[in-house]
Amino acid sequence: MTTSTENTPRSSTPPSPSVNLTREYTLAVQTNSYSEIWLQIHPNNCSYQEIDLEHLEAHEDQQRLAHLLQPNREHVKEALRYARPSTLTRLVSAYFDHSEHTSQLCLLLHQSVLRARSVYAPLHDLLDVLPSDSESMTQSQCDRAFDVFLQFDCLDNPFPPPDSHNFNDMRSCFSELKQQLNRHLSKSHSRVRILHRGTTGSAICLIGTAVGVVISAIAIASHALVALVAVPLLPTLLPSKMTKKELAHLSQLEAAARGTYVLHNDLDTIDRLVARLHTAVEGDKLLIRLGLERGRDKHPIQEVVKQLCRNHDSFFHQLMDLEEHLCLCFTAINRARSLLLQEIRLHETQSS
Repeated sequence: MTTSTENTPRSSTPPSPSVNLTREYTLAVQTNSYSEIWLQIHPNNCSYQEIDLEHLEAHEDQQRLAHLLQPNREHVKEALRYARPSTLTRLVSAYFDHSEHTSQLCLLLHQSVLRARSVYAPLHDLLDVLPSDSESMTQSQCDRAFDVFLQFDCLDNPFPPPDSHNFNDMRSCFSELKQQLNRHLSKSHSRVRILHRGTTGSAICLIGTAVGVVISAIAIASHALVALVAVPLLPTLLPSKMTKKELAHLSQLEAAARGTYVLHNDLDTIDRLVARLHTAVEGDKLLIRLGLERGRDKHPIQEVVKQLCRNHDSFFHQLMDLEEHLCLCFTAINRARSLLLQEIRLHETQSS
């Protein structure tokens, strides 16, 4: 489900200031995998006004998540089934778990977007039919606006408040995992360097011994020659095999670290967008309550309509921004999981 044009950073270092982020973002939302995710999470042939709020929980169905999440839980379990228990296995499993939980959170937040569009649909319809000059509204139009305001005021904010426990818990998980991965990456890099030096040293030792053997061959019996040559062969071959194994571990750690870095940043961005939307909804609810306090009096209702018209475009732009980032997050999760699973299967192939 991924393509070579995916916009997932390949390094755990922050992007260079010279990178054109707007262009990168535009390219990301034009990928095939992004389009597929977008089509999967949006209702088919259904206007937002027709969405049944009471049945949006159906989107949380595990089968739906399994379809969106690629590779899904079953594929991951199959790949890790025969893995020897180790720190590496534990860290890789933790990454797969955290990325799956992030997908669940994104799915919940997309439900919030659908709820918001449904909640705002009556207001949207109202503003479409009202005159552009709110002061020219008739009493009948004000009465209709009052009724729509009452309905809106009874509904809950679709978005969680800033710093909700879902975001805090996920950020804490990724922060802890990132620290653990960085520590083990540092150790793994050190072991690879040591093994590489050991392999090089063993090769030099072998060459030196062979030269010494040639020089002293006249004085040394043939069985001693065999002993001298055989001694360095084991340390020469053994570090090479160990180095390949350590490099395979290093590749898996780096894949998990890249995925963790990307998802941690995505969560921060999505958290900020959700916080802005929650604040915007609370602002509209407060504004509407102020308009309702004076009953069906035309003047306060006209003032509320005027302000809502000013806020309308900005709010729906923020909704679209969140939807796009949720799809990008889904795409990044699937790409990172796929790359990590490829590293695991490659290591299994080399080991067999």
